[in-house]
Amino acid sequence: MKDTIQKIGVFTSGGDAPGMNAAIRAVVRAGIYYKKEIFGIMRGYEGMIEGDIVKLGVRSVGNILQRGGTILKTARSESFRTPEGRKEAYDNLKKEGIDALIAIGGDGSFTGLHKLFEEYQLPCVCIPGTIDNDIAGTDYTIGYDTATNTAVEAIDRIRDTALSHNRLFFIEVMGRNSGYIAMNSGIAGGASIIIIPEENLTFEDLYKFLGAGKESSKRSNLVVVAEGSKIGGANELAKMVAERSSYFDIKVTILGHQQRGGAPTYFDRVLASKLGVAAVEGLLAGKTDVMAGIKDNKIVYNSFNDVVNHRHEIDQEEWRIAKILSI
Repeated sequence: MKDTIQKIGVFTSGGDAPGMNAAIRAVVRAGIYYKKEIFGIMRGYEGMIEGDIVKLGVRSVGNILQRGGTILKTARSESFRTPEGRKEAYDNLKKEGIDALIAIGGDGSFTGLHKLFEEYQLPCVCIPGTIDNDIAGTDYTIGYDTATNTAVEAIDRIRDTALSHNRLFFIEVMGRNSGYIAMNSGIAGGASIIIIPEENLTFEDLYKFLGAGKESSKRSNLVVVAEGSKIGGANELAKMVAERSSYFDIKVTILGHQQRGGAPTYFDRVLASKLGVAAVEGLLAGKTDVMAGIKDNKIVYNSFNDVVNHRHEIDQEEWRIAKILSI
């Protein structure tokens, strides 16, 4: 495979995540190190369909390691979901002589790669890039550490005003249907209650806990809510509590997309660098239709079925600790 692959295409897809640029840089430099040509595909699968492809060199990825977002841009593509769209994308890749692909994104990105592999036997490797940390087969995804640190910094600031005014704050963090950001930012930020999609907490459970605060004259609390919460988001929960009791001075903060932006942490830069090199080396070693991940600080390669048909479960030990510390 090392000799048959000469030109590798790299692109980012789905939601942006801090560290994607570091992964692009690693792919480009590793590819050139192994004497391959690297091409950047702009705007993910949409750019592939439109033939928006540029050759990348060592200098093309200079000074991007520390930058958030993605220099290759990202977009979702409805056209790529169709056989006709994928045929057009493949034809554009062949025009450029691209004979292997590396995608940086989530399970949707991997699904698109899998389709190309099934239909055209194009060698491909996916790198997990999403702040949600919801992809099976890897302990961490690129961007998760930065997003969680961003959430913790915001929670620390909100705590100051919560204590100053004896307020109850509901703080909603991102994570889609995964509670990883909420759980760990809640632990690190000293939240009184953490609400995640994976836990079967009811509104009555929440209100009972807040009632205990009332009995002890505790007016200031921080409740961290994952956006995928089954019992409602921060605004909805705040409204439900306010309708039941006038004891608390309630405020809501939705952290939103600020968690996607900003310079990646050292951890995300190093993780992205490792996975970028691993993706190139995996391709050249004959691995295809796989995702490069990290398990117990070791590089692993996971098949499409292992990644897409499984869920990255919440760490039960961390969740146990979160519950102990919330008393």
